[in-house]
Amino acid sequence: MSDLFKDFDSVSAREWKQKIQADLKGADYNETLVWQSREGIHVKPFYHPDDFEKAFTPIPGQPSTWNIAQHIFIDDEAIANNLAIDAIERGAEAIIFEAENEFDIKKIFKAFPFNKTTIYFKLTFLSENFFSKLKQFLSEKKATVYYNIDLIGNLTLSGNWFHNLKEDHKILENILSENSSEAIISVDTTGYQNAGATIVQQLAYALSHANEYLNHFDNVTLSPSINSGQAKVEGSNSQQSLEITFKVAIGSNYFFEIAKIRALRKLYAALASEYKISETCHIIAVPSKRNKTLYDYNVNMLRTTTECMSAVLGGADTICNLPYDALYHKSNEFGERISRNQLLVLKEESYFDTVSNAADGTYYIESLTDELAEKALELFKTIEKGGGFLQQLKEGKVQQKIKESAEKEQKLYDGGKLKLVGTNYHTNPEDCMKEDLDLYPFVKTKPRKTIIEPIIEKRLAEQTEQERLKQES
Repeated sequence: MSDLFKDFDSVSAREWKQKIQADLKGADYNETLVWQSREGIHVKPFYHPDDFEKAFTPIPGQPSTWNIAQHIFIDDEAIANNLAIDAIERGAEAIIFEAENEFDIKKIFKAFPFNKTTIYFKLTFLSENFFSKLKQFLSEKKATVYYNIDLIGNLTLSGNWFHNLKEDHKILENILSENSSEAIISVDTTGYQNAGATIVQQLAYALSHANEYLNHFDNVTLSPSINSGQAKVEGSNSQQSLEITFKVAIGSNYFFEIAKIRALRKLYAALASEYKISETCHIIAVPSKRNKTLYDYNVNMLRTTTECMSAVLGGADTICNLPYDALYHKSNEFGERISRNQLLVLKEESYFDTVSNAADGTYYIESLTDELAEKALELFKTIEKGGGFLQQLKEGKVQQKIKESAEKEQKLYDGGKLKLVGTNYHTNPEDCMKEDLDLYPFVKTKPRKTIIEPIIEKRLAEQTEQERLKQES
């Protein structure tokens, strides 16, 4: 076959720009076609190989495929078990179990297909005894498990440790000291995104968040040493195996969100190399709550679909979709099935699992990846110079920065520049929701004593929706 490209002359970036400027007929190139994102990145109308001085470096740890996850809250063990088995039979490849209290382990995993289903946990309590029993049971089943203990994540959202700083870390050290092949530590960044942080902030806070764990365990002797075949940290007279799982929330800025996941992998690899540990990490992605709405709620399905696409193309290991009615309905079979089917369509009918690392080599996304990573690394260094992530949380600086970013985004929404279809754009005045609310969809206030100011998740449309609900007859 002849090489068709030999029949055409190459066109430089300069020639492209000259052609564009001619077509603009005097209009300013930068003012007309270049726009600036909330992250301070100037997005150009086209990207060209001439823009890059060196070849793109591969993203470390990009998975060859991705798993479809189903979220299940454990209230009644028998019901949760039935939901999990049903979800797996209908296409789920991973289950995320959430619980606020200890549960009957054997009931939850009755007839569970451990050989083909990955297990994730989101437990809002910390009990060394329970985790020991849970690990022993699942180890005997040879299950693939991510326990996702995140002491700092709990602190950021609740304002308190599970017990206190010393006891929490001691429990985590004891859990890590047991021989295990599972991933224990998690860095949950979804609260930053859902509270209004920019992508650069999300990446920098994720890195600082992870660094607190790596720095702590780099200076702690764990005995016996862990031998999981994963990352190894040279600690005080011991080798520690650490594998960090990141949980990220994906927003609606399609290409930026693809680049965000890629940038996270690059940043973590750079950090991990300093500790001489494995440079790969595991990433769970979920759609953001920040842009979801009550009114014209079916649009939520469109939002979550593009967000899941960003997660796939960005290189998430596992994706758990958000049901379109999750804001105002209790968990229900229809909503969960639709959310799972969205992922099944992407995977089985749209072939989004056919090509691994599909974004590699795309000039625009590669450029965004590098710019986001560079800006996030700069902010990370600033945080470390200021005493580290925990110190910045204690002083309220992280919370303040997120508030400032959230306020800017809120102004864009309030002014109509940031559009949410059905809520502040193309609204349907006949759309009523007052009688459909099973759940309270707004920020809940619970006065309590906290050691730091918690990071509060808040949706952009909350005030608009509250005003519309009041006006409903």
